[in-house]
Amino acid sequence: MPETNLTIWVTSAKTIAPCKLELTFNDGSVKTFDCTPLIERYKHFEPLRDKSVFENFALDGWTVTWLNGKIDIAPEYLFEEGIAA
Repeated sequence: MPETNLTIWVTSAKTIAPCKLELTFNDGSVKTFDCTPLIERYKHFEPLRDKSVFENFALDGWTVTWLNGKIDIAPEYLFEEGIAA
């Protein structure tokens, strides 16, 4: 991905499958992000295995968060690792 000076953030999100989100970013791009690798690799993300926790996300003005902000993923990471929808 080419270097850009654009600050990126998530403007909307929806659950599309277990552990998968469809994300829209402030530049208009739409990407699918699979949280499974993070859940499997990092203990911090394990609560997201629970469907009710995963689906109960919020947007904080920058990114997607869970459990009242205890879990989040940097919007830049979501953007770079997401797959164009």
